Amino acid sequence: MPPSLLDIHARLVAHYGPQHQCPFETPFAALIAAILGQNTSRKNVELVLENLQETGTLEAGKLYDLPDEELEQLIRPAGNVRVKARRLRNFLGLLVERYDGSTEQMFAVGLETLRGELLAINGIGQETADSILLEAGNLPSFVVGTHVERVLKRHGWVDFFADAQQIKDEIESSLEPDAALYQQLHALFERVGEEYCRKTPKCQGCTLEDLLPESGPLQPPDF
Repeated sequence: MPPSLLDIHARLVAHYGPQHQCPFETPFAALIAAILGQNTSRKNVELVLENLQETGTLEAGKLYDLPDEELEQLIRPAGNVRVKARRLRNFLGLLVERYDGSTEQMFAVGLETLRGELLAINGIGQETADSILLEAGNLPSFVVGTHVERVLKRHGWVDFFADAQQIKDEIESSLEPDAALYQQLHALFERVGEEYCRKTPKCQGCTLEDLLPESGPLQPPDF
């Protein structure tokens, strides 16, 4: 890890300004976005939420009761509709059957318990589970995705072969459990990843460029 993640955070905030601002009005909308947002744009997720709002189905029970065909049609802007509809329905089964459709009840059970329940759902991986916890539940569970991995590994701040859970553990052990800080730092790493730390790195002009190894960005095989 870098000498201080707080120093990295301060440098990125000074360069980009504050980045994190959840655009979703309710925790339920935020968790729907977390589940459907993989491999699609924020705009497409917003179109799905507009569909649900317009049809009066932006509620756990109503959405869970929809026939498969209708659910797939409503989430069509998110793409890969059969897989994502099944994933969403699997999650809604937990929310409706265990927590009576209440996000408040669900998030009240505690971070570790709920994270385990989310990861046990077919189709919900670590990044999605942590996004639900952090963005919808405002719980301090750092989200590790491709951009975060690339920034940290190319600077040599984590081992090339560290998996997402190991990276998450290293980050969380270096910071206080602060959801707002996690949200902000994740959003800043995402910004760096989108602009510079792409599949083929484009480091010139990046505010973290001078922190790279002398040889340049480290590049593990097939990364």
